[in-house]
Amino acid sequence: MLVPDPKVVRELLTRYAALRIAQAEQERPATARELADVSYTLCVMTGTTDIHDAVAAADALLLAQAAEPDEESGLSLAV
Repeated sequence: MLVPDPKVVRELLTRYAALRIAQAEQERPATARELADVSYTLCVMTGTTDIHDAVAAADALLLAQAAEPDEESGLSLAV
């Protein structure tokens, strides 16, 4: 199974959160479209069909990646 790049996943989660906040503050069609696009992309990258499942899977991916030792230094990224 292909594993998405954690940097891309982190960027998508950040963008998703920012768009949710923006949409909650003031609903706009452009923001809603971009939120739908980011949500869809997160679902595709995590192999899920629901945004809540996608966010949970993305969080789990980032936690697992943070627990792995850094290949170059041999140190964990969580240090």
